[in-house]
Amino acid sequence: MSDQPLPSTIPHVAEDAAKKRGDAPAILEDGAEWSFAELWRRGRESASAFLAHGVEKGDRISIWAPNSRQWIVIALGALTAGAAIVPLNTRLKGREAGDILRRTKAKLLFTVDDFLGTNYPTLLAEEDLPDLQQILVIGNDLDEFLAKGSGADDPSVDQALASLSPDDMSDIMFTSGTTGAPKGAISTHGRIVPMFRHWCEVMGLEAGERYLIINPFFHSFGFKAGWVASLIAGAVTIPMPNFDIPAVIERIEKDRVNFLPGPPTIYQSLLAAKAENDFDTSSLRGAATGAATVPPELIRRMREELGLVDTVTAYGMTECSNITACRRGDPAELIAQSCGKAIPGLEVIIADDSGNEVPRGETGEIWTRGYGVMLGYLDDPQATAEAIDNEGWLHTGDVGEMDGDGYVRITDRKKDMYISGGFNCYPAEIEKLLAGHPAIEMVAVIGVPDERMGEVGRAYIVPRPGHSPSREEITGWAKDNIANYKIPRSVEIVSSLPLNASGKVLKTELRSKV
Repeated sequence: MSDQPLPSTIPHVAEDAAKKRGDAPAILEDGAEWSFAELWRRGRESASAFLAHGVEKGDRISIWAPNSRQWIVIALGALTAGAAIVPLNTRLKGREAGDILRRTKAKLLFTVDDFLGTNYPTLLAEEDLPDLQQILVIGNDLDEFLAKGSGADDPSVDQALASLSPDDMSDIMFTSGTTGAPKGAISTHGRIVPMFRHWCEVMGLEAGERYLIINPFFHSFGFKAGWVASLIAGAVTIPMPNFDIPAVIERIEKDRVNFLPGPPTIYQSLLAAKAENDFDTSSLRGAATGAATVPPELIRRMREELGLVDTVTAYGMTECSNITACRRGDPAELIAQSCGKAIPGLEVIIADDSGNEVPRGETGEIWTRGYGVMLGYLDDPQATAEAIDNEGWLHTGDVGEMDGDGYVRITDRKKDMYISGGFNCYPAEIEKLLAGHPAIEMVAVIGVPDERMGEVGRAYIVPRPGHSPSREEITGWAKDNIANYKIPRSVEIVSSLPLNASGKVLKTELRSKV
């Protein structure tokens, strides 16, 4: 793969794949099969429609929907037209999604009216969205939207494609950061394409391999390390709208899945299901996991019981989607105890508080520098300057150490952050949302261990004078106002929170009670 010329943007990758792979399968979904040529034809039709709707370079197009081939077609069309895509987490509530749509000045929103019982357009009914021109429901409005274009042969698509460069913005993905205020990390085509070409090489993802993408497309894991990586490698994308064990097993058996990345909970669930009712895993080859501590025993079982012989762990963040990765063939103990070494072309060091690289084996903050680091945070130069220093080093906020071979072990996570079922949860953001409850005076959230999810939230709540909210009342309110993965699984009503002299909550004391 590395000997071939590198396409410069995501649409150019799709075009290149269509030329080289033609009728080879690119997407399998619900019994339908699209070739690379068919996918690119539909991507061009989509681009023509966006151009006909007045979408220009630099515009923002949002997608709030589960994984599907239509998601990819919409994204390819928007990117080809020169727009940046703004993926929205399908677990967000209207208030959260509305905030992102306003801040990005999204021009169009593509969504669904029924996913796991949620009608997304209705969640936005009370939101003031002055820049949003139209909300399109994919199942109802997409065909009409596409019909307004001039089709795949539209010469304006060629003009748009010719003007697209690696420096053009590709996406704005929101991450809360440690402050709790959601920040939009801006990426460009020139950051994504080479990074995930290297990722494909490290993972050994090859042309024709069948890649089951459970990781959501609104996340870098499902978008960039998902269908974009498939296009780069020439692999077959099999999108799944949500994690459902019987459906995953059916896809593994029927579609002969080879590559299956995801958080550890996916493999733990598959192993439990296999122990109860054996199923055929003979097609499985590779897995990429991370986002939580991975026990060596799990790596061993994934290899021996699921056939995932090329299991590796990796580390990345929204600000730099892939920073380190283990290598195929690394021993289970190394894979479980580290997140690998820097991917090709990136620098990674462990720095002390003064910004000096510490000796191998000593602890410090993980820094990375190179082509994959974000352009910056949307409309937030101060936060950008705090994250990326004058020499281009991204300060990850994660604490770790590096061994003599360059393998990194994370010893502590971003301050206060915990990871629940593969999702980053930032207590400051959750606290801000919970503070919207009329009966809550103060709130502190911490992560506590959970056998299945890795960690879950626990909220300590001080009621307002004259109020006596119950745990059930607060949990019920949270379900209506906060994405479910952020909702604390337990609530403790307390009369006060432990504070230091400056009035800051002493979360170490709260954690000591767990």
